Amino acid sequence: MVDTRAAVEAFDDRVEGWVDRVRGRPGLDRLFYSLSAVGDHGMIWLGFGLARSLRTADPIRSSLRFAALLGAESLLVNGLVKSLFDRTRPVHEGVRPLHLRQPLTSSFPSGHASSAFMSAVLLAEGSDGAAAYYTLASLVATSRCYVRIHHASDVVAGAAIGLGLGHLARRFDAAGWRNTIRGPRQGEA
Repeated sequence: MVDTRAAVEAFDDRVEGWVDRVRGRPGLDRLFYSLSAVGDHGMIWLGFGLARSLRTADPIRSSLRFAALLGAESLLVNGLVKSLFDRTRPVHEGVRPLHLRQPLTSSFPSGHASSAFMSAVLLAEGSDGAAAYYTLASLVATSRCYVRIHHASDVVAGAAIGLGLGHLARRFDAAGWRNTIRGPRQGEA
């Protein structure tokens, strides 16, 4: 029988070892600390949602719908799911090379990863920039390990939750977000 906790800790330790090999390089520090900061409160995703909404027939409705979906994700993950777990965050010894907001909530799951991947799912639909959205989501999520705010398993779980919530939102809000982005189909009112 597999000891799940031991397997998760071994995975986290292995990823931490890989990240330790590149952590502390000035260019990577700037990149990953910046990505982590712009991911706070989903700000980067709200910005992309607003920019995409401006190309729609009803930009106000579209941007409000996207913000509401992202807000619901945040309430679910950061309010409910995190309250079910009491996982401590990775220990960071010493001074951080750049300023970083230190969250007070449980480390599991990563809210940055969840909001990043839910947003990528929503923004990528019908977009030529789908790969860019998923790449940026991956970088924001990875930044949380780099800056030692999350364990790798927190990020993987957050990404999985975000992907699932994004696909659920697309399915159950098909007439909302999708139509405000693309406009009604031919023959639809």
